[in-house]
Amino acid sequence: MSDTMHATQIQLKPAQKKALQARAQANNTNVAEEVRRAVDAYLAGMTADEIALLDQATKQAQTLLAEMSKTLQATNAHLRKVFAERERLKARR
Repeated sequence: MSDTMHATQIQLKPAQKKALQARAQANNTNVAEEVRRAVDAYLAGMTADEIALLDQATKQAQTLLAEMSKTLQATNAHLRKVFAERERLKARR
């Protein structure tokens, strides 16, 4: 499949354009890329509701992963202390 782009003109409502610009800024992309992504999702058969659910699940997963990362860091810090104390006690024998 060729990566050649073909220009296509579309008419957007002001609210649609504003929302696309905000999404592009949030995703560090541009409006054209956001439109291409939306078209790809549409062509894959995803509904707007499915995309919204997927977006919500992704955000929840990001939150949970961040919490898990903090817990893991705290656990690792605790284990380092435990192992250091163990080594200190072994050295005293």
